[in-house]
Amino acid sequence: MLLRGAILTVAAALAVIIGFLLVNGLSSISWSFLTEVPRNNMTEGGIWPCIVGTVLLSLGAMAVALPLGVASAIYLHEYAQPGRLMRIIRLGVNNLAGVPSVVFGLFGLGLFVTVLDLGVSLLAGWLTLGVLCLPVIIGTTEEALKSVPATYREASLALGGTKWQTIWRVVLPSALPGILTGSILGISRAAGETAAIMFTAAVFYTPKMPSSMFSDVMALPYHIYVLATAGTEIEKTRPIQYGTALVLIGLVLGMNLFAIFLRAWLQRRGKR
Repeated sequence: MLLRGAILTVAAALAVIIGFLLVNGLSSISWSFLTEVPRNNMTEGGIWPCIVGTVLLSLGAMAVALPLGVASAIYLHEYAQPGRLMRIIRLGVNNLAGVPSVVFGLFGLGLFVTVLDLGVSLLAGWLTLGVLCLPVIIGTTEEALKSVPATYREASLALGGTKWQTIWRVVLPSALPGILTGSILGISRAAGETAAIMFTAAVFYTPKMPSSMFSDVMALPYHIYVLATAGTEIEKTRPIQYGTALVLIGLVLGMNLFAIFLRAWLQRRGKR
């Protein structure tokens, strides 16, 4: 009863949030709202540059974080020996997972934007969000590797495969659905981050589409923050704020559903 009550409480909270956004923001959703650029101090027009920027930031962050996270998890589970170094690495990963996102933003500002002179750009945002998503991907990938039966490894080694061949051709394909779970969580976090990109990639307003990885972009979460706190006519933009939040939730849901369907397809293919 307690466990059911807990899940019902979470579901009710989610339903209230979605319902609140639907009531206040659904009237703003239209084709022009989704395909036009903001106009007239962002009190009119649409959010197309924000949608493009959010998608590019999310995909770029995954392109940075996924290879590094999977490689780190492989080292931790398959190669690293128990000892002081192992404990230090795990402590670092666990601490990284608890660092507030604004700290990642300041880190990205100091290293990528200033020291490496990348400026406020997509590349700086990708690297910052990639570092932010690393702990989630490392943790879920390592759990996925642990779930692969030891007999798979033993059979591969017995047939003459090397350790790396066993990992590449046996362990990783079996663990792929679990790795995709980490990717889903990483995409969700990257798409919804505001503090991490407001110093590194996102700008107040730009009507231009990004032309390279060194271009700055608008992003849905930062756009909501700007409209709610720094706009010149906050009350007038209130429906746009809720509509933008609704689009952000829909975008994250769409990317998650795609990853979930891909994971399910890989699981069915693996069983064959």
